Amino acid sequence: MKGLILSGGKGTRLKPLTFTSAKQLIPVANKPVLFRVIEAIRDAGVAEIGIVIGDTGPQIREAAGDGSRWGVNITYIPQDAPLGLAHAVKISRGFLSDDRFVMFLGDNVIQGGISPLLRQFATSDYNAQIVLTRVAEPQHYGVAELENGRIKRLIEKPKVPPTNLALVGIYMFDAHIFEAVDAIRPSWRNELEITDAIQYLVEHEFAVYPYVHEGWWIDTGKMVDMLAANSLVLQELTPRCEGAVDAASVIEGQVTIEKGAEVVNSRIRGPAIIGEGTRIVDSFIGPFTSIYHHCLIQHSEIEQCIVLENTHIVDIPARLEDSLIGRNVEITRSTIKPRALKMTLGDYSKVGIL
Repeated sequence: MKGLILSGGKGTRLKPLTFTSAKQLIPVANKPVLFRVIEAIRDAGVAEIGIVIGDTGPQIREAAGDGSRWGVNITYIPQDAPLGLAHAVKISRGFLSDDRFVMFLGDNVIQGGISPLLRQFATSDYNAQIVLTRVAEPQHYGVAELENGRIKRLIEKPKVPPTNLALVGIYMFDAHIFEAVDAIRPSWRNELEITDAIQYLVEHEFAVYPYVHEGWWIDTGKMVDMLAANSLVLQELTPRCEGAVDAASVIEGQVTIEKGAEVVNSRIRGPAIIGEGTRIVDSFIGPFTSIYHHCLIQHSEIEQCIVLENTHIVDIPARLEDSLIGRNVEITRSTIKPRALKMTLGDYSKVGIL
């Protein structure tokens, strides 16, 4: 089997972070989401991976390279315009050939990996298998209706959902999917929809089966989803300390301290992760927080946040919560009077002031 990762989205819902980086490279628990997807496919025994890229292609190429760090081979497939998931399959025909493959959206995080799923598909005579999960508000998703254990119908964001089974962005196909993507026409969005291609397979009596995922799954397309995914992944990390913690500091719960990090006269309450080369000084780091590499947190309190690399947060008098803070950011308190709030903020920034 082969793997196909779709990483062509612009990440408009994660601005301003995505002005300077691909959304798939924003870290969850200090590891870019794309890297987690690559590892999930590799751990399922797939070594040949194609990544469909768009405007952020140079950033994706630089970050992931040739795949050798994961023991896989990566082929990049440029998509000139975001013309739909089925279009991404269509332009990947040269890479995929007639092999069975798994397609995985590059901004999804799923609990437990996909090894059982791929084993089931690889040993079956299914033409397609679609991963579904039960959701509380299915009207916001593509929804599957089942009959006799097979997929009967797919409906995109139905006003009255017939089931609560949503498509999660992981699909298995054999070569018949190319017949389907060649047969369908663009939707009202001028995109070739993967749901239309799957519906073609159903209507032409190909074997299309569901795989209902029972663990958690998150599409990290929005800030609130990134924070939720971060919290869930942090709870699954095995605590370790590869940095330095002084005698005046207190470490509670599941805490990972990466190589070269320093914790000085501070309290860290897990689940949390402190990145490589980061310094935590006279501070409190609360649960569900990820601090990426080479940051400085001093005389401050942070809880349920994602802080990206090279950021300095110093002398903040109120606790920072529920925040996604970008790269190379400086948040400081000036002692010069008169007291005032001073900010340099890019487009789409959001600031909450108590």
